[in-house]
Amino acid sequence: MLAPTASPASASPRYADPRVDLEELERVLQGVADEVEGEDGRWQLRLGEVPLACMTDLHFDRMRIIAPIVELDEVSDELRDQCLEANFHTTLDARYATSDGVLYAAFIHPLSPLDAEQVESALRQVANLVETFGTTFSSGELVFGAPPRGRGGLMN
Repeated sequence: MLAPTASPASASPRYADPRVDLEELERVLQGVADEVEGEDGRWQLRLGEVPLACMTDLHFDRMRIIAPIVELDEVSDELRDQCLEANFHTTLDARYATSDGVLYAAFIHPLSPLDAEQVESALRQVANLVETFGTTFSSGELVFGAPPRGRGGLMN
């Protein structure tokens, strides 16, 4: 699937005491996911029918959870616009993002401030964005309040 650009195992941690270290992160993944493979800050997992990857970089105190949705050339301009609007209103902490011609659901965050409950929420949000792509475009956690259609939001 996907591999991080830097090896977390060889990076020296910049932050001494993260609330979720790699060992705890793996325990959380094992407890939530249906399948988990990997180690040393790189895992591939599955929540229901959704394949995900979790990658960390201890040196920069970062982690990301991603799930591929569709090849970008299969996404209409209207769907792209709906993804951007969803990023503002219905995705909460996860986002729709693109890389290398693929549309992803992604959660990107510093690792050290996260706790187990936040990681579990991030996994659910990313999986929900995959499952709701093309319909509600929702992380399933919260709708922040979309403006009525045709009103143009805050800029009018």
